[in-house]
Amino acid sequence: MYATQALTHLVPLAAEELDKNKVTPGVLGFLVFAALAVGVWALMKSMNRHMGRVNFEEAPDPDAKSAEPAGDKAASPGK
Repeated sequence: MYATQALTHLVPLAAEELDKNKVTPGVLGFLVFAALAVGVWALMKSMNRHMGRVNFEEAPDPDAKSAEPAGDKAASPGK
């Protein structure tokens, strides 16, 4: 006898014992949900720490300043 055949014989027995109106996720569902919540909290805390270290101010490029006036005169010949 195969294992799948044995399980199909046991499924109707298990279905009779369960009350369909009282089925809940139980302790295992709560533990999985709590673990996911703690993981998301830890990731958000890490992201905030890393974002605090980022320097958003861009340093001025010395080559761009010297090329800027020549580019402005060439770009607007109508003035």
